[in-house]
This record gives sequence, structure tokens and C-alpha cells, in this order.
Amino acid sequence: MAFITTAGQSGQSVFARAVHGIAEGLVTYMERQSRQSQIQRLEAKSDAELAAMGLSRDRIVAHVFRDRFYF
Repeated sequence: MAFITTAGQSGQSVFARAVHGIAEGLVTYMERQSRQSQIQRLEAKSDAELAAMGLSRDRIVAHVFRDRFYF
């Protein structure tokens, strides 16, 4: 079976690039879903529980995304 290739893509087939794109999209979706549930769990805690964790309510999102963004 021959794959169609395009110039400038290091010989990667259209199929391989499509599969790679879909896989990356799924990873992004799953990470987003996971982080959203983490945010919801933290938002459900009381202010006292958050304080015991060293968090304030306005810093929940920054805490959850601390590995991706520098706030």
C-alpha cells in the first residue's frame, strides 16, 4: 500500500500526520477534562479546607495549571 506524501513533511504520510493530530487532540481533551474535575473538587471545599491546603479560592485555577502557566 502506498501512502501519499507531501514535500517538507520529512516523508511523513498524510495518514500518519492525521493520526498524530487526532491523538494530540485526544490528549488535550483528556487533560482539560481532568483539570476541570480537579477545579470542581477544589471549588467544592470550604474556605477553611482550602486555607489548610495553603490555597485561597481565587488561586484555585492558578494552582491547577501551575505546571503550564506561571502566574
